Amino acid sequence: MEKAMKQNTKRRKFQGVLNIVSFNRHFYYYGIAALILILVVLYFLKLPSILSILVTVGFAYGLLMPLIVSAYVYDYSGYYDLQWLDDFITDKTKMMSIVNINAGFDETSFLIKNKLINSDLKVYDFYNEEQHTEPAIVRARKVSLTYPNTQQIKSNHIPLENNSTDIVFLLSAAHEIRAFGEKVDFLKECKRSLKPNGKVIMVEHLRDVPNFIAFTIGFNHFFSKKIWKTAFTKANFSKIQEKKFTPFMSIFECSI
Repeated sequence: MEKAMKQNTKRRKFQGVLNIVSFNRHFYYYGIAALILILVVLYFLKLPSILSILVTVGFAYGLLMPLIVSAYVYDYSGYYDLQWLDDFITDKTKMMSIVNINAGFDETSFLIKNKLINSDLKVYDFYNEEQHTEPAIVRARKVSLTYPNTQQIKSNHIPLENNSTDIVFLLSAAHEIRAFGEKVDFLKECKRSLKPNGKVIMVEHLRDVPNFIAFTIGFNHFFSKKIWKTAFTKANFSKIQEKKFTPFMSIFECSI
């Protein structure tokens, strides 16, 4: 088990950005094809060269900036080192009941277990092939690591006893629940499972200015801080705190 843990926590160089390219390659195919088509049209219309330059720069920005930011966030910020957890869990040797919930792509369960070695970790996957049909998710799922005994669940039912869990992790996964009502129901299930002093730790990109600069219209795939806080409030969480992890990601610590 220990050997398997070490193998599954070792990341390749630029693994984060390479995943982005691989899972979203259809966007890059379309983008490059559109750029070539527009440049051909501009050439035959003999429009001012400055216009061609602006179009080329604009498309290059849209294609390259998400990769640059992704490389920073996922490969150079220390996100997968989980050192940021030190601000939220003071005693990492404590025996805890913890849960990690993903959306069909799991890069964090082995890392969490390696970090919180004495804890009992349960892993759930709420991926629904009928609802979550984005090509990126489908491709990611094919290469995702599967933590032992990972259970497939529905977002409105987590098979946990009431008041049984110390921490529920939602790491770059909860935004795949697109409908607000479903989001609230899911968070209610998370809350139901928590012990009185338990908490949800959620990491997400937000629909905000830094992520618009990074992903342009792609930032619409994320949700605003206001939407997340409203969802947690409607799910009856009383304490909701946000801490920035790089300008592009937020860590929410939510408790009863």
